[in-house]
Amino acid sequence: MGRKRTLVLGTTVAGVTAATAAFGIAAAAPSNAATACGSLFDDFSYSSRTDPALSQRGWSIRTATGGPGVPGAGWRADNVAFPTVDGQRVAQLTARTDGTAAGTSHAEFSLSQRRFLAGTYLARIKFADTPVSGPDGDHVNQTFYTISPLAAPRDPSYSELDFSEYLPNGGWGEAGPINYQTSWYTYVPDPWYADNQHSQQVRSIAGWHDVMATVGDGHIRYYIDGALVGDHSGKVYPRQNMSIDFNQWFIDLAGRAAGSTAVWQQSVDYVFHAKNQTLTPAQAGAAVASYRSAGTAHTDTVTTAGDCTVITPQPTATTPRPPATTPPATTPPTTRPTTPAPGTTTWAPGVAYARGQVVTYQGARYECRIAHTSLVTWEPPNVAALWLPL
Repeated sequence: MGRKRTLVLGTTVAGVTAATAAFGIAAAAPSNAATACGSLFDDFSYSSRTDPALSQRGWSIRTATGGPGVPGAGWRADNVAFPTVDGQRVAQLTARTDGTAAGTSHAEFSLSQRRFLAGTYLARIKFADTPVSGPDGDHVNQTFYTISPLAAPRDPSYSELDFSEYLPNGGWGEAGPINYQTSWYTYVPDPWYADNQHSQQVRSIAGWHDVMATVGDGHIRYYIDGALVGDHSGKVYPRQNMSIDFNQWFIDLAGRAAGSTAVWQQSVDYVFHAKNQTLTPAQAGAAVASYRSAGTAHTDTVTTAGDCTVITPQPTATTPRPPATTPPATTPPTTRPTTPAPGTTTWAPGVAYARGQVVTYQGARYECRIAHTSLVTWEPPNVAALWLPL
């Protein structure tokens, strides 16, 4: 998120073995999201950034210094507010610059607990092509993304999905307006090295837009207003839980003389996530409409556990759909075993494997890359992101 793209190495990784494919995740009706694996909906009906409910529900506003953005710039708590915009209470991010680092401030707020991976993500965002006041021309970045920490340079478990990075005036050597979707494998901050896959739209997206992504079955599919704009797969598929984040910041101060202050604003109407559910844009929109018609301003039943799967049989003319609470007979285990992995090194489903553990499967040896509970169809040859051939 928010790093220059002078070395984008992963743009042709579609042929790479799919990482941590979410086998067992299936398209399902929106109502199943909450009952089966958990869902998040927040329409940001907070009185202010100091509303106690904001932190109680897991949201945090950044004040720590550092990247991304202009070196020496600040991240201000009062750059996040909850006003009414176009008749709806929103989360609003403000970024300001007078052309100097000391006079530049960014905004970021996030659900910082890392518990989001496979599923559907949707936010309605108002992007801007011009500042609300002051001179135009800044390289500003208006975003919505999920992210995990980079443990070390080239960290192979690093996961980040940029659902939208909108640059109305360009940046990173590109002229604006341009919008990016980027799926990250890893990077090195200095000297800069990037390994990712990205899509882009070279057009304005000023105004309100539905920004959506589905993460499942080894693919990250990105949508703008219901239209598919990117389909990424292979090693860039996320490998660990992430936080949900929004921010607005300046890439640099290139071509900007010190002087009058420019004020940029990005607004977010709502955010929605259905865990382990690959919904269509119509289904996701219907889920949001259902929450709002019921007067639900907030719900969050998403847990950090990653072993929940949803398999929803499709109805046929001769076979009625079983009740949503009755899983099919072939449903893989959905709870972790109460005992550690058996002493044998033979791979088996329903076993909690630790990172570094070695197993054999069909005569070949594999080392566990990421701790997980095994499932049928997650055999070592099928999931290269979980198992390293030895």
